[in-house]
Amino acid sequence: MISPTAPTVSKLQTLFRLLLGVILIIAGLAHLTWAREEFLAQVPAWLPLDGDLVVLLSGLVELLLGAALIGLPRYRIALGWTVAAFFVAIFPGNIAQYQTGSDAFGLNSDAARAIRLLFQPLLVAWALWATGAWQAWRDRQRG
Repeated sequence: MISPTAPTVSKLQTLFRLLLGVILIIAGLAHLTWAREEFLAQVPAWLPLDGDLVVLLSGLVELLLGAALIGLPRYRIALGWTVAAFFVAIFPGNIAQYQTGSDAFGLNSDAARAIRLLFQPLLVAWALWATGAWQAWRDRQRG
């Protein structure tokens, strides 16, 4: 259960939470419109769903999460964990792009695709830090 006395966050954390929300909204719009084919290159072949459906659904999720990060600060801790879990859930797509050598988003070499893999944990950390979710968890562990 999330504590009703959530830790306070700094102005910098709030700024980064809002920025992450904007980035997720832009990514969601890209999924649904101009970058649909690029995102399709990241859908793992082993996934038992239509690739285009996966792109559309993940785009909708990104839109909802981005809007929630911006418009629902009261739920920022739960949203932090949810956004972090989303970033973990889509990581297999990044791995699939690396494994298949698919060119998308300017990632046209194995080195570029491998470097991108390193950034996914940073997105997870960003979500947890900017929302105060990590601090809330640490506070709860202490007592």
